[in-house]
Amino acid sequence: MRIGLTGAGSTVDRMVDLAKQAEADGFSSLWYASAVGGDPLVTIALAGRATTSIELGTAVLQTYTCHPVLQARRAASVVQAMGRPGFTLGIGPSHKPPIEDMLGIPYDTPGRHTEDYTRVLTAALRGERIKADGEYPVNLPAGEPVEVPVLISALAPRLLRVAAEHTDGTVLWMGNARAVEVHVRPLLDKTAPGKRIVAGLPIAVHDDVAEARSAAAQLFAMYGTLPNYRRILDVGGAAGPAEAAIVGDESSVAKQITALFDAGADDFWAAPFPVGDDRGASRARTHALLKELVAR
Repeated sequence: MRIGLTGAGSTVDRMVDLAKQAEADGFSSLWYASAVGGDPLVTIALAGRATTSIELGTAVLQTYTCHPVLQARRAASVVQAMGRPGFTLGIGPSHKPPIEDMLGIPYDTPGRHTEDYTRVLTAALRGERIKADGEYPVNLPAGEPVEVPVLISALAPRLLRVAAEHTDGTVLWMGNARAVEVHVRPLLDKTAPGKRIVAGLPIAVHDDVAEARSAAAQLFAMYGTLPNYRRILDVGGAAGPAEAAIVGDESSVAKQITALFDAGADDFWAAPFPVGDDRGASRARTHALLKELVAR
């Protein structure tokens, strides 16, 4: 099973150590959010030099806050700094509250914006001559190509089409097995069969399912209020993030992860969360099962 983890930590050094440990434990990937360590690309560049094979990706970098040509150049710098393959660039338009309400950037047409952005970004990574229109009317000479897979945080039909046409696939959050099976995989395959799906979900191995879901409801409540996630939760038949989370004892959680792959996911991006008073023991139990599954 291709199982990755969330790359989170209090310092850059801690996050580099996490990458080294994740690689030693056999995990296939580590995924960094846009706010991790201030700029996750710095962390990824350092972690890439400290590891040899684990995939390091962003899930995801906000599009609105960085011009696509600059984003391509940043990605090229990460690959050069790492000195090895294994960097995957996950991008997405984020949501109205952080983009428009906090940063003052209009969030009127995120679908069109992301399509225009992705066209320019991927062309720049391929080293193509670019003469574009739309939101980014770039006029750029050809350059050096850079081998960087690109994923979009595509949840709705338009961006799933864009992901299939212009990128290597999608990196999800809050899309459960049902959402992957009935929505994400069919729409990707309709345009370009076989594109990659990296499915991210909260996970906790815990005997008391009700207690685990209660903890998830508190920790991940915000995601149920954002329209983009609300739609994918509805597609998956989940009343909220707590229902989308993978929880239960070892046997139950293993079956739920298997179901995610059976539904069409290529990778599971695990976001462990603690349940109960002993947070360390809770995380350790979840980690132990994930480590066991990647070794199978």
